[in-house]
Formats: sequence, structure tokens, C-alpha cells
Amino acid sequence: MTIRVLLADDQALLRATFRILIDSVEDMTVIAEAADGQEAVDLTATHRPDVVLMDIRMPNLDGVAATAAICSRADLSDTHILVLTTFENDENVAKALRAGASGFLGKGVSPEVLLSGIRTVAAGEALLSPGATRSLITRFLASPDTDGLLALPEAVKALTDREREVMTLAAHGRSNTEIAEHLVLSPLTVRSHIQRAMTKLDARDRAQLVVAAYQSGLVKPRPDNGG
Repeated sequence: MTIRVLLADDQALLRATFRILIDSVEDMTVIAEAADGQEAVDLTATHRPDVVLMDIRMPNLDGVAATAAICSRADLSDTHILVLTTFENDENVAKALRAGASGFLGKGVSPEVLLSGIRTVAAGEALLSPGATRSLITRFLASPDTDGLLALPEAVKALTDREREVMTLAAHGRSNTEIAEHLVLSPLTVRSHIQRAMTKLDARDRAQLVVAAYQSGLVKPRPDNGG
């Protein structure tokens, strides 16, 4: 299946560079380009891409607001947002994740990492840039913030013990395979637990499930030790 990508960046040169890279591989294609956030929202509604590469800083409507607008629409639930940013520790990235973005990457990543990131987000499997994500969650996602709170403690209580266990391991950056090995389960069983937890907490994807784990207090932040 070909992954359909929408580019949202106010710099035409960057969009052109991303288009050349993405169109050079067989399993994905660029279907539209947006020069600002509002255009990104409008084109997403028109073209229903699998992934939107979303810049944070854009005119008219920034990437955070555009992400929130897209992710708030039930009819666009199959579209995943991959935030691209110059500064991975920017608090706006945390806001974008709260709003529903599936992950983020720094603009300085290699072409291979960017393409892999698009595939990962399209599959809805995991947050990206694990080390930076851990630091970001510790600094921002777990800080007191009632805006965009995904899962109250009462909602987490509705999960089974196994669902909470799997969710906790996912929040620590473990893949389905790693969780399966740790709990002596099959990867398919782990995936089922993840999907049920997402449904109960009304999380769009695994990224929001991780955010919910921290914001609900199920997982406590710890100082980033670079590990």
C-alpha cells in the first residue's frame, strides 16, 4: 500500500526537498503541499492523506493549531500527524502531541530516518525519536496542564491490570515485541491490549496513549539521564 503524504511547511525549498525524497521511494507519494496551517487543514480535509508532515512555525495558523483542528475531526481519524521541528525540546511539540500528533522528528534527521518515521507514524505503532521523546515527556507532558488532558485517573481505572501493565511499558518506550518478551506474551496479544486501552481512553493512536499514561499519573516522570 502506498503511503499518501501531505507536506505542510512555509518554506518552498524544504517542501521541494521533501517531495523529491518521498517520491523517490516506491511505498509513498506526496499528494499535496500546504504553505501554512490553515491550508494544511483544508487540504487534509480534501485529500485525506495517511500522514501530514507538519511544521510547527507557520503563518496564519501554526502547526499546533492545525494539528488540533485536524485531530479533532472524527472524519480525519485515519490521518496521522508527524511534527517536524528545528528544536526537539520546544514546548510547542508537547502541545502538538497533546493535540493528537503521532510523533515528532527534528528537521536535521537523515533521509532514512525521515522515511522510516513516516512509515512508523502511518502504521500508528510508536512515538519517534525515543531519547528526545523521553526528555520531552519528562519536561512538558507530565507537567501540570489541564488543557488537552487525555486520561483522568478514573478513566485509567477502567483498564484491566494487564492493559495498565502494557500501557506502562509502552510509555517507557518499549516496542510491542519488547513488551511481549517482558510479559511472556505474543506480540499479537500485546497489540490487542494496546488497542483496547486506546479505545477505552479515546486515544487516537499509540502516541496519545503514551501521553495519557503520563498525564493520568499512571507513569511518573523521572529525570532524563540520557539512557
